Amino acid sequence: MVRKGFSLILSREPDMEIVAETGFGKEAVRLARELKPTIVLMDVAMPDLNGVEATRQIAEQCPDCHVLILSMHKDAVYVRESLRAGAKGYLLKDSIDADLLRAVRAVASGNGFLSPEISGTVLEGFQQTADPFDLLTARERQVLQLLAEGQVAKEIATALDISIYTVDAHRGRIMKKLALRSLGELVKFAMRKGLVT
Repeated sequence: MVRKGFSLILSREPDMEIVAETGFGKEAVRLARELKPTIVLMDVAMPDLNGVEATRQIAEQCPDCHVLILSMHKDAVYVRESLRAGAKGYLLKDSIDADLLRAVRAVASGNGFLSPEISGTVLEGFQQTADPFDLLTARERQVLQLLAEGQVAKEIATALDISIYTVDAHRGRIMKKLALRSLGELVKFAMRKGLVT
């Protein structure tokens, strides 16, 4: 319903056209790669591939697509991880219509945009020290999310088209890089990073 509402607002503008919609991260990456839109409006919380990782993949695979994150989260971690992933803007979902249009136009013009309510959060987030999350590869981030969502090795192997042994190897490297000792700690870490809600 939220997506449809934003779509309706944007479709009324003469200089904007909606080319596709999806509620799934992997599908968002595929559509961006195929359609090459100027702007991708991305939610943080999505099944199968969270918005932060989808943004990272879109930034790598479709550098001319500019991602604008729409989120209900004001926490520094969501903002910081979204911007590190390559998002050009971060807008809170409870923003007024005018802010949405201003954000889309700013990002389309190559400028950044942040909801005024989170500017302090961004400054605070970037003043923090190095993050061990940055040590993970894109595949390790995918495995981390799926593990945190409660999927077992066989399900992850099927979803990512890799072997169960490869999933186990990724899990071991993730635990080591993040200095985690249990699946519970892994889930808590993923929640703090906004990979799962």
